[in-house]
Amino acid sequence: ATLTISCFNRHNKISRIGVFMNNTKAILKKGEGRTLKSGGLWVFDNEIDKIEGSFQNGDIISVVDFDGYFMGVGFINTKSKITIRILSRKNVEITDEFLYERIKNAWEYRKKVVDTNCCRVIFGEADFLPGIVIDKFSDVLVVESLALGIDLLKPRILTILKEILIQDGITIRGIYERSDAKVRLNEGMERFKGFI
Repeated sequence: ATLTISCFNRHNKISRIGVFMNNTKAILKKGEGRTLKSGGLWVFDNEIDKIEGSFQNGDIISVVDFDGYFMGVGFINTKSKITIRILSRKNVEITDEFLYERIKNAWEYRKKVVDTNCCRVIFGEADFLPGIVIDKFSDVLVVESLALGIDLLKPRILTILKEILIQDGITIRGIYERSDAKVRLNEGMERFKGFI
């Protein structure tokens, strides 16, 4: 049994955010992928039968089950037990427009349910942006990035978020990164804390 994952990486077709696309695929083992089918966003290393094509850790790939059924696109990191984190269940490129829609939806939801002066604007998997948490404290953002793939998208996510907030008359004067969790070491990243 096999699982196929297609890969969008920096070495082939480029999108507006610099994410490239190729034909790399990760193929799941027979009987695996149940958590994905029931709404989960993670693919663990022991669920993958093989990966077809070339990629670098952090690249965006497609995921299919053993019989070729498309399951989603996400970023891969073979250094992590959570090898793939799904960004979309549709076969789409991860572009600025894609990120804008995800971030805008998260912000519009927060405006309906919480006081947005101080709130969690992006809450990782709950907002379909796995591995990143962004809090807003008045005019300062605090970001925590826990996965390599989302860390590569972090500059674009922050730029887009600031643009969305400006539409509501909110100008961000500073961004503090608190990515000092030990889990970053498992992703092959250094820990970091400070203004960016």
